[in-house]
Amino acid sequence: MRIAILGAGESGVGAALLAQAKGLDVFVSDMGQIKEQYKAKLATAAIHFEEGTHTFERILAADQIIKSPGIPDKAEIIKQATAKNIPIISEIEFAGRYTDAKFICITGTNGKTTTTLLTYHLLKNAGLNVGLAGNIGESLAEKVIENKHEYYVVELSSFQLDNMYQFKAHIGVLTNITPDHLDRYEYSMDKYAASKLRIIQNMAGSDFFVFNADDENIAKAFNSEKFGGTTIPLTLKGAEGAKVYFEGSSIKVEAQFYEGTVDTSKSGLIGKHNQYNTMAAVAVAKLVGVADDAIEKALETFENAEHRLQQVGVAKEVTYINDSKATNVEAVWYALEGIKQPIVWIAGGVDKGNDYSTLVDLAREKVKVLVCLGKDNEKLKQAFGRVVPIIAETTSIEYAVRLSRSLATPGDVVLLSPACASFDLFNNYEHRGQRFKEAVQKIVLKK
Repeated sequence: MRIAILGAGESGVGAALLAQAKGLDVFVSDMGQIKEQYKAKLATAAIHFEEGTHTFERILAADQIIKSPGIPDKAEIIKQATAKNIPIISEIEFAGRYTDAKFICITGTNGKTTTTLLTYHLLKNAGLNVGLAGNIGESLAEKVIENKHEYYVVELSSFQLDNMYQFKAHIGVLTNITPDHLDRYEYSMDKYAASKLRIIQNMAGSDFFVFNADDENIAKAFNSEKFGGTTIPLTLKGAEGAKVYFEGSSIKVEAQFYEGTVDTSKSGLIGKHNQYNTMAAVAVAKLVGVADDAIEKALETFENAEHRLQQVGVAKEVTYINDSKATNVEAVWYALEGIKQPIVWIAGGVDKGNDYSTLVDLAREKVKVLVCLGKDNEKLKQAFGRVVPIIAETTSIEYAVRLSRSLATPGDVVLLSPACASFDLFNNYEHRGQRFKEAVQKIVLKK
């Protein structure tokens, strides 16, 4: 079988290595420049590849195409392949064909990375034979070559889910659905939600769907009557039929597979959104048989991924928090809601059609200063001009930190939580978060 792989990043190269390991004829094509680390992997494995172009004739001669998630369906090569009825699948779909391991798959607009890392941490610390892969930055296909794990915890974006067909998760987790990436879905929330719900396709009676029962978009999109597996709804709002909920600082689980309480008081995660993330991870841990005391110990030692409500310093009783990953309004809502102290808020960047109205009440209550960090800050200024006492703007993250330090008083939090993409001033949200951390270290902590 001839396999053409489009895109030579983590997922594409992983798929190429697995395809070659299974004796398939593989060709890799990337319209951009391939990173040296991936070129080296392909060269070492003697896999044919090209960069800076797509050789249509060779790609369209393939029996199957594996598409990297960043390539949209409107790309010319995809349109021509579709017209020729060449099957187009994702790396995850391909990897799933070559392992009998059980998949714990996690998606959602916000919270999926934290939930993925926490779930993996709970299972790993309990001694389970578990791997970590997917959108988190590690190729599932490459891990499947050795195929040494009983479970895989896999973070999935909607783009990855779009090209999955026969793949089946044993446990699917959906954290929430809010407007994001709608440009890829013809600006239709229904199509975006349908993409997210592909995480439960092919499930049967022995499989589980863990989901946020408080999320209106999930409630609208999910038809429980047509679902073949078992539902595990989570709630913070007393949703009817929920099986997992908070009571004080403890998570209560009332389900066929387990009834009991898990104490989360020693967890370092803050905010309501992280209560949902923690409930989901705990539910998964109980589904695979992890003991309560093992969960509680692991919650205490968990460190979240960078750029997600990450404390980066404290000086003169002012706490500096890097939440650069908050690239949409919903994520910022959770940050503002979860922080109890007065806030000097740094926000801005490339607006993705944001509606800031849901943040106005929280900003009025908690935000004393808004520092707009971006090239075009008009929407932010219009939304919060009558709500926040002080508004400033800059295109320099160093100046933003310097100004925030001068306006903060003991007990305040300086919060970078942009609500926007980063591409006007930075390479990506990681670059923005790293620059913020460096500025705090240099200007505030003087390291």
